[in-house]
Amino acid sequence: MQSRRQHAAAILSVMVLLFFVCIIPAGLITCVSQRRLPPAVSGGSTTTVSSGRQSPLPEAVLLPEWQVLVLLRRSNNSTTDAPGAGNGTCVFRGGVSSPARSLGSLPASGRHAYTCIIPEPVRVHYHHDAPAPLLVFAASTVITAGDGALPGMLKWSDRIVYESAVIDGGDVLVFAKGVNTRKKVNRAAEDIRCLYYHGDAANAVASLPATTSAQQVFRCPPPPPATMTTHAELRVTLVVAGEEEPIPSLATYDPPRHHASAAPGKKKKRLICACTMIRDMAKFLREWVVYHAAVGVDRFYVYDNGSEDDLADEVRQLTSAGFDISTEIWPWPKTQEAALSHGAAVHRDACEWMVFIDADEFIFSPHWARSESPAKPMLRSVVASVKQDVGQVSLWCADFGPSGRTAHPVEGVTQGYTCRRKTMERRKSFVRLTAVDRSLVNSIHTFTLKPGFQAGWNTRVRVNHYKYQAWEEFKVKFHRRAPTYTADWTEKVELGSNDRTPGLGFEPIEPTGWPQKFCDVNDTLLRDVTRRWFGVGFGNNLAHPQTTSTYPGS
Repeated sequence: MQSRRQHAAAILSVMVLLFFVCIIPAGLITCVSQRRLPPAVSGGSTTTVSSGRQSPLPEAVLLPEWQVLVLLRRSNNSTTDAPGAGNGTCVFRGGVSSPARSLGSLPASGRHAYTCIIPEPVRVHYHHDAPAPLLVFAASTVITAGDGALPGMLKWSDRIVYESAVIDGGDVLVFAKGVNTRKKVNRAAEDIRCLYYHGDAANAVASLPATTSAQQVFRCPPPPPATMTTHAELRVTLVVAGEEEPIPSLATYDPPRHHASAAPGKKKKRLICACTMIRDMAKFLREWVVYHAAVGVDRFYVYDNGSEDDLADEVRQLTSAGFDISTEIWPWPKTQEAALSHGAAVHRDACEWMVFIDADEFIFSPHWARSESPAKPMLRSVVASVKQDVGQVSLWCADFGPSGRTAHPVEGVTQGYTCRRKTMERRKSFVRLTAVDRSLVNSIHTFTLKPGFQAGWNTRVRVNHYKYQAWEEFKVKFHRRAPTYTADWTEKVELGSNDRTPGLGFEPIEPTGWPQKFCDVNDTLLRDVTRRWFGVGFGNNLAHPQTTSTYPGS
């Protein structure tokens, strides 16, 4: 209700503003202030109508299904930042509008991200070059161009550099789509150059050779300190050998902060952390976090892939209850491998081991079945006894079926789904982050290791994967698969892939007898354990977590 009121207020604001201060040539809205304002950033200009403030020009990307991602650049002047974290309105050609939903700030640049849908009446104009939408907020702030048209939108269907991160004492990770397009086939690093520039690529300040190239992750040297002579935003992109033009980029470069280790409030290194990427899975998060914190996970990193549910509220509740959980805004479609590479690299100094699992996966050992209460050593035992040259410990997965359910079980997945397939499936892993190869190559839940490290197995512990849930939950997977190199289920390709569900077609149509499928073994072990530990439906699940384990030397 509040979101609708904000949208209505923003629409009223923009109608009044357009009436008084806008001209509309050739069907394209271009707003000009009655009082001209000087340029806010090099290479562009802005006007903040009616608020009396300047704001950096927005950038936008056209995502699949007519979704637009709008980014408001961070300003060096704290008074010129984005109008706030609230929702707003996107205004397109002809004055057609749609709600703009706030996602939060991106991890590297700090730019605030919003998403909106291009309304059907104007979609015909957006097959080719088209301007970014205006952003309007309830406080009558309009972000738009003052001395010309808004910048054109980039297209996710094209090549694009979309994110960056500074790691390893200064190395820069650049995340780019469209360079390495085939699974396990990567351009040589010597074919890639890293370009740092101000404003646009014509104003380059450094061009350096990449040191690794794998999947969507490219490792670059940092620019020389002499290039950091101004406060202007420094951008980074890639140039591929044999091509004249650099790849269009949204990524920025922020130099590492000196003496960060001495910063107050810096988190100590933990023994075991968990990393996952989710979209619209807030209702699964509490059960997943409470359970894993009780058996040994000290810290959680959640990559939010554009959720539209109440994920932020769920995270706030868990944090207030004492759980160590952080959210990274990661709105880029089909980039799960890149997100987990980011997690492994950026959080290397915060965690000794990271377990990469999904929010519908629970680590469990049948040997815990008679335990009266959970304990941190349960998971710590998985990594405590391994040798120093073991960089990865893999676990088998038990895939659970709908178990007769026709709706999401209110008591949670661990207590609601109790029938599984007999055959164990693909592995999930604990990864020693200092052992991960510099390329950061991964297959979603397992990583390539540095030379000198080996992988091991633990067969006493497994992953309960609540994979085939009630149909209303399961069919959501038809919308979009998260991995980069996995075809969406609506595409008639890779028919023999293990990612495809047996007996499922190419449309989200419930197969006959779905509630009884994938049921070979009646397995109530984890249901019984969680009832004993947390109560039916995790009734006492927000008890404060047990003491976390600090890794020696942190």
